[in-house]
Amino acid sequence: MIALRLHKDVYAGAAVDAAIKQFARYARLTAREEPSHWVVEVVAATPARARTVAGELGNAALGASAKARPAVQP
Repeated sequence: MIALRLHKDVYAGAAVDAAIKQFARYARLTAREEPSHWVVEVVAATPARARTVAGELGNAALGASAKARPAVQP
């Protein structure tokens, strides 16, 4: 089992939810909210698959969070 901790200052909740839905068919994903983090527990058939799913889920959530943020003006 991998516990993926995603800081709320960086990851939008909606983006984390969308990533969980996207990768749910590859592993058992359980989410919970802590004061400063979203925590996603990843359980898969093999440790290698759990690592892959955790990494891809984190990347998808980060990308969606970045797209949802307004552009920073110089």
